[in-house]
Amino acid sequence: MKVLHNIGQLITLEGGVRRGESMRNLGIIENAAVVFNDRIVDYGDSDEILKEYRDAEKIDAKGRVVMPGFVDPHTHAIFAGSRENELQMKIEGKSYMEILKSGGGILYTVEMTRKAGEDELFRQTEKRLNTMLLHGTTTVEIKTGYGLDAKTEMKMLNVIDELSRKHVMDIVPTFLGAHAVPLGKKPMEVIDEMISIIPEAAKKAKYIDVFCEKGVFNVEESRVYLEEGKKHGMIPKIHADEIAYIGCTSLALEIGAISVDHLVKTPDDVIEKLGRSNIACVFLPGTPFVLMSNEYPRARKFIESNAIVALATDLNPNCYTENMQMIITLAMLNMKMSIEECISASTINAAYAIGMEKEVGSIEKGKKADMIILDAKNYKLLGYHYGVNLVDTVIKNGEIVVSHGTLVK
Repeated sequence: MKVLHNIGQLITLEGGVRRGESMRNLGIIENAAVVFNDRIVDYGDSDEILKEYRDAEKIDAKGRVVMPGFVDPHTHAIFAGSRENELQMKIEGKSYMEILKSGGGILYTVEMTRKAGEDELFRQTEKRLNTMLLHGTTTVEIKTGYGLDAKTEMKMLNVIDELSRKHVMDIVPTFLGAHAVPLGKKPMEVIDEMISIIPEAAKKAKYIDVFCEKGVFNVEESRVYLEEGKKHGMIPKIHADEIAYIGCTSLALEIGAISVDHLVKTPDDVIEKLGRSNIACVFLPGTPFVLMSNEYPRARKFIESNAIVALATDLNPNCYTENMQMIITLAMLNMKMSIEECISASTINAAYAIGMEKEVGSIEKGKKADMIILDAKNYKLLGYHYGVNLVDTVIKNGEIVVSHGTLVK
C-alpha cells in the first residue's frame, strides 16, 4: 500500500462522464492524499489519510497538482517512415493532392508500412508510446489503416497486440481497414477486401473504424463495412465531417457508434442530435492546426448542446504529436474551450470514447491507479505554459513509470 500525500490540488473527476456545464467540475480536493496499490483504495484530506494509513509507503507530492493520466482516444500511432519534407510543401501552398501526386501523403506511409517487418513496426511504435507516457498519457487507442491490404492490416494488428502485452500503457486496438482508397482501386473493392479479414481482425480489435468522407468512403459503403464488423462483435467508430458533411454523423447515430471523430463540418441540427445521444464527439485540433486551416470543430456549440466531448492527438505522419498537453493548448486557443473542459475531455470523457471509463480517466475507489504529478501548483498552467512538458511523474497501475521527467526502466 502506498500513500501519495501533500497534494496541493487533487483533480478527481469523480462521478463519471461530463456533459455541458458539468465539464467545468473537476472534483478538486485541496491538501489531499491518495491511497493505492495497483488500484485506488482511498482518497481525501491529506492529514486524515496519513493518520488512517500510518504504515503505508509515503510519496510526497510536494504541494503539486495530481490528476488522472491523460487518455488519448484517437491515434494512428503505428506506421513506418515519416513525412517531414511535406511540411515545407504545405508552407509553399501545395495542396494535399499535389503532395500525393509527388509521391507523398498517405500512399507514401502505406508503402513504408507495407515494407516494414513486425519488429520494425514494434520498435517505431514503442518509441512513440514512450513519448506519450513521458507527457502523461497512460491509456491510448491505436488504429490500423496504413496497410490498405489484408496482409498489412493483419500485420499491424499483430504488432498492436504484442504492444498491448508488453507495454505498460493500456492500449485499445481499432481496425481501420477502410482508411483510404489506393490508386487504381474502387471504394467497394477496398471494402470487400477488408470485410474478408473482419473475422480475424475481430479477434485482435475491439473497434472497427472507417474514414467516411467525400471522395473516400460514402455513407452506404461505410454502412456495409461497419455492419459486417458488428456481426463479429466489433463496435463502430467513424471519422466524420472533417472535409464535408455527407451524412456520416447521421450514420453513427443510426448504427450505434461509440464515437464520431473530427466533426469540423457538422451542421447545427446534427450537433443537437449528438447532444441528445450517448455518442462521444472526439475533437482533433492538431489536424486543422498542422493543415494551417482556420476551421476547427465548433466546440462551444457541441458543449452547449450537451454532447459528450473528448480530445485526442490524432497522432499520425501528417499530425505528428504524441503530446496531449499541446492538444489542450490548441483546444483552448482555437476552439475556445476552458481549461476545465479540456481536462474533462482528455481524461474521463476520452476514456468513455474508447469504452474505458469504468477503469481509467478519474481518481475513484476501485479504478486503476493511473495518476500524473504536474510540475505545477495550479492546474491552470496546463494550456497556459505551452511548448514544455509539465508532467514530472507518471504512476501507471500503481507503479512509478516516469520520475522527474525520465522513464523508469
